[in-house]
Amino acid sequence: MPCRIAIDGPAGSGKTTVAKLLAKKLGFYYLDTGAMYRIVGLYLKNKNINENSIKEISEELKNLKIEFKKGQFYVNGKKVSDEIRTPEVGIYASKFASIPVVREFLTKIQREISLNENIVVEGRDIGTVVIPDAEVKIFLTASQEERAKRRYNELKNKGVQVGYQDILNEIILRDKQDSERDIAPLTKAEDAILIDSTNLSLEKIVNQIYGVVKEKCRL
Repeated sequence: MPCRIAIDGPAGSGKTTVAKLLAKKLGFYYLDTGAMYRIVGLYLKNKNINENSIKEISEELKNLKIEFKKGQFYVNGKKVSDEIRTPEVGIYASKFASIPVVREFLTKIQREISLNENIVVEGRDIGTVVIPDAEVKIFLTASQEERAKRRYNELKNKGVQVGYQDILNEIILRDKQDSERDIAPLTKAEDAILIDSTNLSLEKIVNQIYGVVKEKCRL
């Protein structure tokens, strides 16, 4: 039986970093589902498709092939770059994420990837929709200000020119959009373990989850 770890939480809560470190510590694969929505958001934006054009979106998705190879995403054969991490793409990702055909398209891919692997999967509806029978479920959160600071520093270190207030505004908007959408809203699974990372170091968070995984998956 595979050991599947679902890590959910709002934008900037540290899911990506924690999931990467945890996967490395466990020797598991790591799947960033948020990146997949950013990929779709950027792809459809570049095709000048509006989020209200459901028929056009459905047609374009037929031409979009997302592959996951050794921890990297490829779109129609091309490796994905940091371009998907900008605040603008984040807004597009959230807009398109509320569309049923987009969620069905990506959920199917995510389930196929996770089916028979020891894997750490992070996103916003992993424990509630994508793999609700995951062996371990975590809901990771932090204050909006702390999450904005983390995202700002991350992008700044990568050379992306952004302002802190822009990032904070994005976080506030994303929280509202993700929590209020009709399809698969951001919510904690009933059996998920809640971790507030605002005042916790990465090491403490990873070690806490690692202990849970060792117990539940009997590693």
